[in-house]
Amino acid sequence: MPMTTIVGSREAVTAARWPVPEERRTVTVLFADIVGSASLVERLDPEEVRELQRAYFGTVAGVLRRWNGVVEKYIGDAVMALFGAHGSDGFDAYRAVRAGLEIQDALDRRSPAGTRLRVRVGVATGEVLVDLAATHDGAHGTASGAVITTAARLQEYAPSGGVAICAATRRATAGLVDQRPLAAMAVTGRAVPLDVWRVTGVSRPEPARHHGPLVGRRRELATAGDEIARAVRDRQPRWISLVGLAGSGRSRLLHELARVVSTVDGRPVRWCAAQCPPYPEGELAPLADMVRAFAGALDADSTATVRRRLVTALDGLLPPARCGAAAHELADFVAAPRDAGAAGRGAEVWREVLLALAAGTPVVVAVDDLDRAAPTLSRFLHRLFATASERRLPLAVVATHGPGWADLLPGAAGRRRRVPLPALGAVDTGRLLRQLLDRAGRPAALAAELLPLVGGNPAVARAYVRALGEDDDPAGVPEAVRRMVDARLDRLDGDQRAVLMVGAAHGADFTAATLDQLLGWTAGRAEPVLCTLVAAGLLRRTVAGGYAVADPTVAGVVRHRLPRALRAEFARRERTTPQPTVACLASRPPRAGCGSPTHSASHRAGLAHAGPSRSRDAPVGGHPSALPSVGPPAGPALLGWAA
Repeated sequence: MPMTTIVGSREAVTAARWPVPEERRTVTVLFADIVGSASLVERLDPEEVRELQRAYFGTVAGVLRRWNGVVEKYIGDAVMALFGAHGSDGFDAYRAVRAGLEIQDALDRRSPAGTRLRVRVGVATGEVLVDLAATHDGAHGTASGAVITTAARLQEYAPSGGVAICAATRRATAGLVDQRPLAAMAVTGRAVPLDVWRVTGVSRPEPARHHGPLVGRRRELATAGDEIARAVRDRQPRWISLVGLAGSGRSRLLHELARVVSTVDGRPVRWCAAQCPPYPEGELAPLADMVRAFAGALDADSTATVRRRLVTALDGLLPPARCGAAAHELADFVAAPRDAGAAGRGAEVWREVLLALAAGTPVVVAVDDLDRAAPTLSRFLHRLFATASERRLPLAVVATHGPGWADLLPGAAGRRRRVPLPALGAVDTGRLLRQLLDRAGRPAALAAELLPLVGGNPAVARAYVRALGEDDDPAGVPEAVRRMVDARLDRLDGDQRAVLMVGAAHGADFTAATLDQLLGWTAGRAEPVLCTLVAAGLLRRTVAGGYAVADPTVAGVVRHRLPRALRAEFARRERTTPQPTVACLASRPPRAGCGSPTHSASHRAGLAHAGPSRSRDAPVGGHPSALPSVGPPAGPALLGWAA
């Protein structure tokens, strides 16, 4: 994978130092160790041992950096790395597993001192206490928790040349990597053996299966459908963006849109769709998947078979003299999407094919999770759109992405439409919950209990229904939901995160003055931060004029992130510091842009981007300031913050 596809990720951006001393975080730990290192050292010359060690540690460290892992320590020939310790993108476990696989591949290609190195890799996911200020390569003891021991044991249990993962990592990477179960592992001190899986490779994402009717999105569906119809009738391309938070149902709406808009005025519409997985195998890999679907080829088909299918699909579409060469270029693209040369040539041919298709029939080019893609893919779509506009072709581009991602599209004035997907209302959320509960065989009455936790987010609703009866997460939140919340929180700057954390620890109806006092800030510093968080949907204005965390799930995760000692310290400060009353603010109108109790309800958007890898162009994190100015610590072991 090219370095550029990793450097722009959220983990890299959020690695900007935010001097919070400690946080409870869910991280993924990777342990890698050489198989049979003792026997290798015995039979090699010391100079050969040094050459081998340099090659091994250099290769492993390079791979970990590419996947934004932080080397926590070296233990003999073993390497321990953390993923998500300083900032989460929602795919920390996936990046760790991909790093483990790439370490194996990289060492297979190298033979230092004429020796082929084999390693075992263990990957485990769980909660740790992290010293954020010390989280950098080579910083020993930055994380503490049982998951570190689990990762080390998994490494010992892994087969030679293999990657072994725990159950939590397996759930976090389901559908993204191929896994097969190994025999359960007995662990000292655990009454129940640990379930273990081996990762055998990277999966090509399959389209999600959607069950039941679409709930609460009829207006958005009609708006997007009308835009496609206008592109066909006016023969003027249109760009439609389905914009919503992670889990808001963007993919579900795109699926329904393709089903509903199969014809326009009796003319069949040709849909060419692709999904952008996190960290794809090549910057233009989603286009290669689109080509494969166009040819009707299977994943297991050989390059020769794909080429034959492409020749058939291109017959009558391109000039006969052009078909053979075009099929050859496209087949090479499908076979090697990571090859920059093959990808560049294949993309040019595919653009030619899409334009030829649109000259004869209406075409919709749909890209799901475009904000995960490399800029190269956006540029491809821009060129396609511009050429189709010049030729006045009946073509539409439909893209889904998060609200924090901006895709500049020059020359599309009046032909671009953003279709926002706000949080579902209480009635629609209740309908969705009852459907999900019915399919799960659970009582429909549980919908009333889950309704306030869901925040109008369909994916969160599904996660809570699936997690009924389980209590795996220490914050009391389903794992999938916590990953979404963690990624959202780590996109905040330092002041915003400090205010949200302390506000959640305080409870409902806190004021700006209260936060200023608890954090040791100058009067008035918290107020603009609170307004920003209200606009982002993370806080709401209360009837009494104070503030509260808008979503109880977010409040639970944020509160749990604070170490117990820190929570106790804030509680002590509340008891010993005179607090301004909220009631005195009830008659004061909210500041401009700060929202009101009624207005803020529209911001309760549930949970945000999961994915990473969202935009590579806009900053998604960075914590230059914040919690260090909370005033004198109660003791040196408590906070370590400067006044």
